[in-house]
Amino acid sequence: MPEILITYAAEIRLAIGQTFVMVGVSILAAILLGLPLGTLLFLSRKDQLLANRWLFSALNLLVNTIRSFPFLLLVVFLIPFTRLIIGTAIGTAAATVPLAIIAIAHYSRLVEQSLLDVPKGIIEAAVSMGASTRAVVMKFLFVEARSGLILGLTTSIVSFISYSTIMGVVGGGGIGDFAVRYGYQQFQTELMLYMILIMVILVQMIQFAGTTVARLLDKR
Repeated sequence: MPEILITYAAEIRLAIGQTFVMVGVSILAAILLGLPLGTLLFLSRKDQLLANRWLFSALNLLVNTIRSFPFLLLVVFLIPFTRLIIGTAIGTAAATVPLAIIAIAHYSRLVEQSLLDVPKGIIEAAVSMGASTRAVVMKFLFVEARSGLILGLTTSIVSFISYSTIMGVVGGGGIGDFAVRYGYQQFQTELMLYMILIMVILVQMIQFAGTTVARLLDKR
């Protein structure tokens, strides 16, 4: 192992742990809230099971507004809200708030797109058999779209890792923040390159795992 990595081993472990916490909370928020939100976006569209023009317009506007925010500005904009629910706007825990919000908006749109790829005939067949809306969603929509949902989540996770590198502005830490503070600002280019390599390897592993799972679930 290169000497410089041994020297900063404790700080690197801490940075990796902080990144895992931020990304982990983002994934949890995406699944628990982004998936239902994206499903509701799909169901409330015109000609769908819960078609509601006003509900769809409101949800669509909300998701588009959050996704259109430059992430750094969103972090700053949410500082009062973060302080309200966490008690502080500084630190890894505080950094999870804007990350969770962007995660929900980001994944909900990918969920909606995945569900739109499900043939309409499948929904019509399910309804004709007397399936409830819940049954249609759980037993037909999610089953047919499972490969796309996994790929969408994989894409989202990669984005969450990228977003986490910005969280140094609120003391969130993480690999990106470590690379800037210890590598770039202290002119230790070698250390910065090692951090970039760690990020690249992490992203490649996640992408490979997500693609593999999606391929195994794709029965088409």
